[in-house]
Amino acid sequence: MEVEKVQAIATLSKCMDTIPSEFIQSENEQPVFTTQHGVVLEVPVIDLNQPEQQNLVRLVSDASREWGIFQVVNHGIPNEVISKLQRVGKEFFELPQEEKDAYSKPQGYQGVEGYGTNLQKEVEGKREWVDYLFHKIWPPSAIDYHFWPKNPPSYREANEEYANGLQKVADKLFECLSLGLGLDGGDIKNAIGGDDLIYLMKINYYPPCPRPDLALGVVAHTDMSSITILVPNEVQGLQVFNNDYWYDVKYIPNALVIHIGDQIEILSNGEYKSVLHRTTVNKEMIRMSWPVFLEPPLELETGPIPKLINEENPPKYNTKKYRDYAYCKLNKLPQ
Repeated sequence: MEVEKVQAIATLSKCMDTIPSEFIQSENEQPVFTTQHGVVLEVPVIDLNQPEQQNLVRLVSDASREWGIFQVVNHGIPNEVISKLQRVGKEFFELPQEEKDAYSKPQGYQGVEGYGTNLQKEVEGKREWVDYLFHKIWPPSAIDYHFWPKNPPSYREANEEYANGLQKVADKLFECLSLGLGLDGGDIKNAIGGDDLIYLMKINYYPPCPRPDLALGVVAHTDMSSITILVPNEVQGLQVFNNDYWYDVKYIPNALVIHIGDQIEILSNGEYKSVLHRTTVNKEMIRMSWPVFLEPPLELETGPIPKLINEENPPKYNTKKYRDYAYCKLNKLPQ
């Protein structure tokens, strides 16, 4: 059964002060009750262009232990590359509905790639106020261009340019995370697939919502990836859970937001923390974000890195194929 896109529902709801009941979150999730209003969380901001590698390693590993989220500046991806990525993504979501629907998941397709609105099993039948487009952007062997929009015409070029810049950022972060655990610089990247690591782009499109106090763009979750590298637009929406409350994360133009995901928490045997986060929506403005999930190949087995395990530090997580981990996560099953 085709689920109606949120963009269409938002257009119908525009003149009303109400939203369909399936979008109204339970009271203990509603932003009106759970957000620490007026406080913007200053998560660590790290200059990636540090002259001292030791200092960079310390900053990245400390932020990953204490927060599980940080922002990076001076990351080497030109501002115009990020602007172009944002522009073509926005233009895709402004296309006629019929044209966007051409990129929907094919019937019976088991992967996540494609245009859609419902990703995972819903808790209590509640829906999220978001439409999305998923497709892989790296490595070339993993890309299926059927899921890449042909309109706007510059879509492919913009995404390829961004993917090229992103690899250098990711490699630097993985090296810092490895060295911060006392491992060799390449150990973490090798443990999550090396050059076969999948870069999965998701464009989130959150239309204006008449009741942003009751709805959520994306409900509270941790990412199942190794790390997620995210570009937001200027509309506030990302929130992090800290000391029993949800806090807004400060927007910094052209910074990249880095989330530590479940796989890094597992590989580090709990030394680094996967960040619990969610997304709120706005009454007047469209919010968009461009997270790229860096995921192991589906058949790769991931678990705590053996060098970190000993009698004093036994494994805290199971070792399993990433395919099985993802299935359990999306279907809310125990790992």
